[in-house]
Amino acid sequence: MYLNVIVENKSNYIDSFFTYSDGGIHACVGSKVIVPFGTGTKEGYVFSVSDTCGIDESKVKDIISVDPEESLNEEMISTAIWMKQRYAIRYFDAIRLFRPPLPKRKRGTPKDPYAGIDTDYPKPDRLTDEQEAAAKKIREALSEEKEKIFLIHGVTASGKTEVYMTAIEDCLSRGKGAVMLVPEISLTHQLIRRFIGRFGREQIAVLHSALTPRQRSDEWMRIRTGEARIVIGARMGVFCPMENIGVIILDEEHESTYKSDMTPKYETHEVAAKRMLTEKGLVILGSATPSVSSYQRVRDGIYELIPLKERYNKTPLPEVEIVDMRRELRMGNRSIFSGALRSRMEEELEEGRQVILLQNRRGYSNFISCRECGTVMKCPECEISLTYHKRENAMICHYCGRKYPLPEVCPSCGSRYIRHFGIGTEQVEEEAYRLFPDKKVDRLDIDSIKDRRELDNILDRFGRGETDILVGTQLVAKGLDFDNVGLTGVIAADSIINIPDYRSEERAFQLVTQVAGRAGRGDKRGHVIVQTYDPENYALTAAKDNDYDGFFAAETRGRRLMEYPPFGELIIANFTSDDEEEAARAAEEAKDFLTGIFGPESAGRIKDPRVASNFKGREAFRQYIIIKAERGKRNECVHYLDQFRRKLMSRRSQVNVTIDVDPYSTI
Repeated sequence: MYLNVIVENKSNYIDSFFTYSDGGIHACVGSKVIVPFGTGTKEGYVFSVSDTCGIDESKVKDIISVDPEESLNEEMISTAIWMKQRYAIRYFDAIRLFRPPLPKRKRGTPKDPYAGIDTDYPKPDRLTDEQEAAAKKIREALSEEKEKIFLIHGVTASGKTEVYMTAIEDCLSRGKGAVMLVPEISLTHQLIRRFIGRFGREQIAVLHSALTPRQRSDEWMRIRTGEARIVIGARMGVFCPMENIGVIILDEEHESTYKSDMTPKYETHEVAAKRMLTEKGLVILGSATPSVSSYQRVRDGIYELIPLKERYNKTPLPEVEIVDMRRELRMGNRSIFSGALRSRMEEELEEGRQVILLQNRRGYSNFISCRECGTVMKCPECEISLTYHKRENAMICHYCGRKYPLPEVCPSCGSRYIRHFGIGTEQVEEEAYRLFPDKKVDRLDIDSIKDRRELDNILDRFGRGETDILVGTQLVAKGLDFDNVGLTGVIAADSIINIPDYRSEERAFQLVTQVAGRAGRGDKRGHVIVQTYDPENYALTAAKDNDYDGFFAAETRGRRLMEYPPFGELIIANFTSDDEEEAARAAEEAKDFLTGIFGPESAGRIKDPRVASNFKGREAFRQYIIIKAERGKRNECVHYLDQFRRKLMSRRSQVNVTIDVDPYSTI
């Protein structure tokens, strides 16, 4: 028996099959093997098996051993092959996503990352009519054992989580496993407590990046052996080594964090759909604000829509007020808080209810500038504007993390008129303390949570009512479920809208709607105040009225005209090298190569090379080209970009080419 093996590597030059004989050792597709390679040995995985060799048999060596404990299965290998073709990545880059982070020899005694959680989350006596209809539809689809994708469009607090749990119970009763994904690690804490309360700790495994490699390896093994039949995690959970998966659920499916921002740049929705195509199971996507692309797939008949239009407790959706900050300025109010927001905060806090404030910029101020000549202080390594952090009295680069002292004089003109501008979460926290000195204020952003324990502590304090005001970035908008929140405030909606990206209005609508949904989840209606200098913006007015269909119609008109996704395909090809001229030359050559293939009429769709100003590689340079392809041409473009990369490899070029399909940012 001959085995085609992909060996562990980080090089494009050996990213191909190597043929070995099984040597009498049983191996199959997915087996992890140790093989002779060069003058030593390497780990590898079997991708295919054949009775014939296809090369000179005298040159074929035997495998050394098989590790059944860390082996994968055919479905996982087929998904790795699909990812190779879909995203133009190396085979082993896909395999790394499926394998445990640590080898057996480094694991030691297993440690439970969630030991000691004592919680009770009973099943409700009955579901609402809408929940029951949704559960019935999912149950019927499970019984058909066909791949299917549902989109649950449920308003905030409509009880989507209970529908998910019911679907998981149905899967378990059929002997199948389930995967429950959330977009942020911050959301796993509440969810894990609920799931442990309902299903017990024994059959739940957790996978996310906040766990140590040892903890992730232990959880991986519990999944692989079948001990755990429910996986909860962030996007990496989609690669869990589970056999016989019945459903993969993506809560808050609209979130950009489901798209990997590092190589390999995969899309979790697509990987989930590929795995369920093989497993003949279900993908369930859920959101109060589905992505435009997902909703269009409903219109195209690819997804099936399940609406949940009412809150489970029948409490009305929160009342949303848009405050025109231009009018506040004319009235002489130059503070962070409008009169309406301050007044409403006083009322809610006096009644013992809690407040959430969203400012989607961390730090104290967004940038530091010279008022004399206009020079903006930038990181010398990254060329990105530095953010002022008052607590550390330092300028910090949010790309590379470097800290710099605040200059006394402008480095360009020598002026002493150095000032910081814009609003960050630190400044909002400080102002909230000043206005309400007798209230407890907490801040939830990347700077305030150094590890998972701090994150959990902040949320636990808020859940117990010890915190009166929670200030944060978009982390506070994502899926948090607390009954006593009476008010949510969006401090500066314009900072969400005014991003140079075609998705900016969609993100603004989603973020405002989601943070609004944190209010009034108990038995009393909540309130939302959105502060903006552009009160007529269609994303904000649609969010105010909770009018998703109106927003979708307005948003898709522009996208269809400009052929942005989902009506066209966007691809970014990055060219990185320690030689600036070589990176630029490769980018220009790639553009010419693609134009030659697709013809002169494609010239407007293949943009000129640009310098990646936000690239943070040390001693390296990056240029990129944006390809705006026709709908349906995505795979063809990726194929030819991969072909161009191989052309560079044949010349032993030192330029590294990475391909990002449907990027979540084009800046």
